[in-house]
Amino acid sequence: MHRRRDTSHGRDTPHGRDTPHGRDTSHRRDTSHGRDTSHGRDTSRPYKDNNMAGPTLKRQLKVLTIPVFIEMALVMLLGAVDTVMLSRYSDNSVAAVGLDNQLMSLVFLVYQFFSMGAAILCAQYIGAGLRKRLVQVVGMALVVNLLLGLAVSAMLFFYAEALLQLMGLRPELMDDGLVYLRLTGVLSFFQALSLTFSASLRSADKVVWPMVVTGIVNVINIVGNYALIFGRWGCPQMGVEGAAIATAASRAIAAVLLAAIHFRVHIPRFPLRYFRPMPWHELKNLLYIGIPAMSENISYCLSQVVITYFINKISNEALATRAYCHNMIMFVYLFCLSITQGGDILVGHLVGQRRHQAAYILGNYFFRWSMIITLTGSALLALTGRSILNAFTDNAEIIAMGVWVLVVDWFLEIGRTANIFAGSTLRATGDTVYPFVVGVIFQWSVAVGLSYVIGIPLGYGLVGMWVGFALDENVRGVILLRRWRSGKWRDKGFVGGTD
Repeated sequence: MHRRRDTSHGRDTPHGRDTPHGRDTSHRRDTSHGRDTSHGRDTSRPYKDNNMAGPTLKRQLKVLTIPVFIEMALVMLLGAVDTVMLSRYSDNSVAAVGLDNQLMSLVFLVYQFFSMGAAILCAQYIGAGLRKRLVQVVGMALVVNLLLGLAVSAMLFFYAEALLQLMGLRPELMDDGLVYLRLTGVLSFFQALSLTFSASLRSADKVVWPMVVTGIVNVINIVGNYALIFGRWGCPQMGVEGAAIATAASRAIAAVLLAAIHFRVHIPRFPLRYFRPMPWHELKNLLYIGIPAMSENISYCLSQVVITYFINKISNEALATRAYCHNMIMFVYLFCLSITQGGDILVGHLVGQRRHQAAYILGNYFFRWSMIITLTGSALLALTGRSILNAFTDNAEIIAMGVWVLVVDWFLEIGRTANIFAGSTLRATGDTVYPFVVGVIFQWSVAVGLSYVIGIPLGYGLVGMWVGFALDENVRGVILLRRWRSGKWRDKGFVGGTD
């Protein structure tokens, strides 16, 4: 697919910015630092590291990572709250909602199709000082994601039962699974908008605002869950239905708050002249990034759906164990996700400035810290897993399986950390096709195929399947790290060539 590139060394092309006189004389930009000083504002921070990941970049990485870490912890908490509170209601409700959330994760990955592409393009355009192209990309991503979200929400509401049957949900879990999926699914289009607004804000270093909104929404969700699941403060006791209502409402509130903040602090308006004629070249760039990125993530999520189907065939206890362990393990690789997201914002800015060596050194720096902290957290979780599982359930079979899953997961996190770093950072540079190809091949051959053989025909159950997952993550991690170190991503950016 053809991509339009700006090779004018920091200058706007005819597609970059227009004025009544055919050129823009009111926006004077310091191209040595990628700043757009229009209206007295910088759209990108200066880098003073002489092409090395020096103290300035490391400080900026810290400033970005802390809010992203808190935001992602709160996002994970939003999903885990339902599991924790429903565990006091019944193990069956946890199993049903866990399978529903597997499907909703796939839906949210579809919504990330354009928001992921917008985030990468925005970071590079900010680094290059291309303000108009930034506005065009965000505007198109919002419109397309809204239309996509409405279509998917309608499908989840009207075809919920068919989807759950396709996933093999057991008949005794169907009632709980159906009500949760319909209520959370019909309002899921709000999440499509939230993802786009958040991606746009983060690409401009405004990472604090998504964190604040996520904190507010978590409070709303926890209060709503407590009131509606257990029937507190005069509310009816609704169980799974109450959890669904609280979760769906909190996501809608998040979208409204993020929209208001986005228009106030980042892009106050989307001038119609920026879209006349329609900037199809930006849509092509979004598709070039979004299709491989989304396809890889959808492939991963579909593989997890198939794996969940296999686990469901083992036993209800295995399905519940996976739900409990999944929610615990998410917090282990949280730092890796957050520092990679924060680091990729800076990598995108540096690539936009065509400073690839600085991007490479910075990437290696935050990868080392990701690995150290993730493996330390995983070891602590394996050591304390029995006590944590005892707090969730008194089912001895679930606890025994969960303890061994957490031990195997330490080895899995080695590969997962490499995958998260290399896959995400390669995409931030514009190298999106290679991670997709590698991901699809190994997700289905190893994560699905091998884990099935070990878990079911060979009889090793859920723990054996987790061994298959670990092999998949580690093989992909090695391959993607080799790609990062090869430097072949240096000519994949959207605003120029290599150093």
